[in-house]
Amino acid sequence: MNNLEVQQVGIKIEENWLIRNVFLKLPKNKFTVLIGPNGAGKTTLLKLLAGLWKPTEGKITLNERNLHQFKRSELAKQLTFVPQKSNINFAFTVKDIVMMGRNPHLRRFQPIIGIEHVKQAMKKTDISHLADRLVTKLSGGEMQRVIIARSLATQANIILLDEPTASLDISHAIEILELLQELVTEGHTIILSIHDINLAIRYADNIILIKQGNIIAHGSPNQILTDDMISNIFKVNVERIITSEGKLMFYFKSQNNQIST
Repeated sequence: MNNLEVQQVGIKIEENWLIRNVFLKLPKNKFTVLIGPNGAGKTTLLKLLAGLWKPTEGKITLNERNLHQFKRSELAKQLTFVPQKSNINFAFTVKDIVMMGRNPHLRRFQPIIGIEHVKQAMKKTDISHLADRLVTKLSGGEMQRVIIARSLATQANIILLDEPTASLDISHAIEILELLQELVTEGHTIILSIHDINLAIRYADNIILIKQGNIIAHGSPNQILTDDMISNIFKVNVERIITSEGKLMFYFKSQNNQIST
């Protein structure tokens, strides 16, 4: 069913609230993008949604059941999390890592099942040719695609990703976002954080704008990404551009009129 809800959630580390009083009903089978300035709480919210962190207050439910009532293996069959960086220091092959995505489906001492899902995940992320390469020999971008492939191999319906395109070149970044968009059409729910507002508006069905641990706005890209909202949240001057294909893009300048990078 993929019904993921956040009910008055907050999390505090020592005396600091990272996020607080968050209410969200994540739309299922949609492409949801979290955007906001650095330190806004995007990664924190994703880790809470993934069940990696437990809220200090409130609760997160999956299909009306508290996320922390699930066994870890049970939850892993339903949602999966792709971190921004994955440090794997052992000499596993790419295929070994992707096959780990099948672990939630295995009983103790049972041999790997679902090898076709592993092959399909590697094909979709364009890493089939890397199957026998050691992950310690991969570039950052290649490693990111391997971790995404591992998540696809789980067959989880909900995929959470923290800046999945951060270490990718533009070609592979677009390929990954188009892959995720394709997964939505197949019935997945995609929730990711991203810095690039133009990529967000191009691919997202739903935008969550977060600043200083608070949800500022939540809705369709055209509703949320107004000139005033972007200017106020990101402290930049904004110019709208309509492409030759009729699509909206933004041109940014810093508030001292220098081009924003």
